Amino acid sequence: MASCTIAAGADEVLQSINHTVNLMGLDVEITPVGCMGLDFIDPWIELTKKGYPSVIYANVTPDIVEQIIREYLDEDYSSAYAFRFRKPDGSNVPSLDELDVWKNQVRWISGKCGIINPESIDDYVAVGGYQGLKKCLDRKPEETIDELKKANLRGRGGAGFPTWIKWNICKEQPSNVKYMIANCDEGDPGAFMNRLLAESDPHRILEGLIIAGHAIGAHKGFVFVRAEKPLAAKRLLKAAEDAREKGFLGGNILGSGYCFDIEVFLSAGAFVCGEETAMIAAIQGERANPLQRPPFPAVKGLWGMPTIINNVETLAHVATIMAEGWEKFAALGTEKSKGTKMYCVTGAVTRTGAYEVPIGTPIKTLLYDLAGGPPKGKTIKAVQLGGPSGGCVPADRFDLQMDYDSLQSAGAIMGSGGMVVLDNTNCMVDMARFFLSFTTAESCGKCSVGRIGTRLMHETLKRITNGEGTADDIELLKETSDVMQQACLCALGRTASNPILTTLRYFENEYADHINSKKCEALVCKPLVTYCMDSEKCKGCLVCVKSCPVQAISGEKGSTPTIDQTKCIKCGTCAEACPFDAIEKVPGMICEKSVKLEEGCTQ
Repeated sequence: MASCTIAAGADEVLQSINHTVNLMGLDVEITPVGCMGLDFIDPWIELTKKGYPSVIYANVTPDIVEQIIREYLDEDYSSAYAFRFRKPDGSNVPSLDELDVWKNQVRWISGKCGIINPESIDDYVAVGGYQGLKKCLDRKPEETIDELKKANLRGRGGAGFPTWIKWNICKEQPSNVKYMIANCDEGDPGAFMNRLLAESDPHRILEGLIIAGHAIGAHKGFVFVRAEKPLAAKRLLKAAEDAREKGFLGGNILGSGYCFDIEVFLSAGAFVCGEETAMIAAIQGERANPLQRPPFPAVKGLWGMPTIINNVETLAHVATIMAEGWEKFAALGTEKSKGTKMYCVTGAVTRTGAYEVPIGTPIKTLLYDLAGGPPKGKTIKAVQLGGPSGGCVPADRFDLQMDYDSLQSAGAIMGSGGMVVLDNTNCMVDMARFFLSFTTAESCGKCSVGRIGTRLMHETLKRITNGEGTADDIELLKETSDVMQQACLCALGRTASNPILTTLRYFENEYADHINSKKCEALVCKPLVTYCMDSEKCKGCLVCVKSCPVQAISGEKGSTPTIDQTKCIKCGTCAEACPFDAIEKVPGMICEKSVKLEEGCTQ
């Protein structure tokens, strides 16, 4: 029961389960859990009875719930809906642990997601929760920071700054008042690892936040949650209430004498709120505008006091490192980037989801071994890494390791871990335009470089995708990108041009097609494609004539109709309506009034 599964129909499935259990008079316990990241199987249910293995059924709908329950109770595991099981007779039936999508993961912080009830503090404690906090309360703050130094934990919010350095700077400040903030804003398109953690294992985030507060000498913390994530906010709020009741939060935590409390703060929803200084302004009740740095928040932050802001994934790592030991964490990853990272893979793959792997895992492992590669009949063309401020990596560079330094050398960034996979039906110029439309709309507008620069680049890309681009536009995009990288007030503005620069770097031929040949080979940019009539396939039924919403097609019954290209709005209605597939979409702009397919489609 998480946002993703509820969107797929989990509420209705749960109602059906309750109804079926009552109807059959069964003595069972029904427990809601969070999401384990395998979104392609949503909604799913797991059944267990004493003496038998658990069974996970995938893509469950309300109408098959009774069938599944009766089948399981009858010990017949032949259903096509069964996702994993092992028969009592020991026959070799694949289990979840044997599937590529599972065995190639290292679920360091996400291991309890989908296992425990996220609204039960007893479940969290039963699986070792708050053990890391207990250890830290028994040691000096500098010992906790030293533990993170040995682990070499880098921030998982995007920049990858060493966590221990940030904490140590704040700890050394002379102020008696300090603050901790957990950043759960997560505004990147295609990224949902923070939401998944908050909805599925919220106490792990709170435990990391309390540990951080103890280490730097803070007594108040905030969890900054995007308002569009109400379930995450609800579960974090309940987790805080339950932790307070059990003595893990509030005054004299576990009898240690340390006091720390947490407030869950709902953001206004602007993308720029994810930037540290803008987030601080929002909590203070001000407009969420970034500030020039230095001073950095660790020195002067919330209400002018030293403040640490950590991404929720970073804090989840803190809690787990303190419980499991830095050695286990440091054994994973690369020399410069230790541990694991959660990635959300969306777009042109067969198994969308959130996956946790060691840092340094090649891109192709995530896209093919875990996410299952492209849908049938498609080929993966590129992947956009790091959200709208990230970069585009082409398929011929998928051997690249996903760590902070390797991705930066390719023009991309780790970012929050969002991966939008693009296939051969995607236009890279249009993709850059899409991400620039996002950053333009989300620009705070405070600095003129960011405000004007994003709009200028977006308008330029729109001209190119509309067939109005010129050779000078490429140079304009590069010059504007350079200025923004040098002069924007915040990191969001300085990285906004990354989608443009990487697509120009790896797919300059597509820009040339759009500008010089006035065509979009991917058939995405409407002004740069043409609908043509194939006279050999056409039967003269005139279905296309009747379906055209702007009367751009004319002709007599029994003869091949013509398409008036000056009227055609490229909606594709005629092609969808044609029963003989006689209308084809081809790349290129046509200036003539009409054209036949065999005559070619050149300007």
